[in-house]
Formats: sequence, structure tokens, C-alpha cells
Amino acid sequence: MLPIDTPRLRFRPMTPADLDAMAGLLGDPDVMRFYPSRKTRGAAAEWIAWNQRNYAEYGYGLWIIETLDGEFVGDCGLTWQDVNGVRKLEVGYHVGVEWQGRGLATEAAAACRDFACAHVDTDELVAIMHPDNRASERVAEKIGMNRVEDDRTGSTAARRVLSIRI
Repeated sequence: MLPIDTPRLRFRPMTPADLDAMAGLLGDPDVMRFYPSRKTRGAAAEWIAWNQRNYAEYGYGLWIIETLDGEFVGDCGLTWQDVNGVRKLEVGYHVGVEWQGRGLATEAAAACRDFACAHVDTDELVAIMHPDNRASERVAEKIGMNRVEDDRTGSTAARRVLSIRI
């Protein structure tokens, strides 16, 4: 199952055939500005494999988002993350620089929120981001999320956590 198409986007599972697009997206310094580092081509292949494992285990993960005409936009979807020692469902999104600023991340994230409401047994959806990533925070706010805590998991600086009850 996939989130329903939005007015401008459709979702599909990631496959190994998406390696060039995903390596370009996850290797882009602007897209990955708030991550510890950009992903190599090998790490992008691992990203695809991780999502395929998520599809097999949970029925969802991060999906490819593309225009209704089939142009690659990025990825968006649902993954389980550790937030201060508690397992929580996260909506995550990466949109290519050429597509940013058009509301596409918000459109995709809202569709994934709605998918989680309908198909996932959880009462909360979170978004986790670097505290300086205001654009990502605005996307989360636009789909109804509010800041609830900082995540101090891992060795990086605290990450901001926004949440919505679903």
C-alpha cells in the first residue's frame, strides 16, 4: 500500500533502479546541509536496501516521490526512530533543491501523515530535525505538528522533535 496521490505528486517504492537519483539527492550538499555528512553512492544503495527491508517488515518506509509526469522529486515516508530511548514513528522527507520552496515536501508529508492515521497502529507521529533546519520544521508545522522535545540520542547535537497525535 502507498499514500494516495496528491494534486502534484505520486508515491512508489524505492528500487535499486533509483540508485542514481537517490545518490544525487543524498549526496547533494544543500539537501544534506543539516546532516552530519552527505551520503556516498554506497550509502545511498544501503538507504534503498533499508527502505526495502522496511517495506517487507512494516508495509511502509520512505517512498520515492515524483511528479504526476514521473519526474523524480525526492523521498518521503514513515520510519521507526529512537527518540530519547522511545521508539516513535517518524515522517521524513528529502526534496531535491530544484523542487524546494514549492510546498511539495508539505504535500508529501501530509499524505504520509494521512497514511499513518489510516494504516499504522500508533497514536503519535513525529518529525525529527536539526535545530537550525527551519524549512523542515515549517513543513512539520504545516501538517499540524508542534515542538515537544529535543532528542539527545546519539553523538550529534540535540535534534528538535515535533509531534502530532494521530
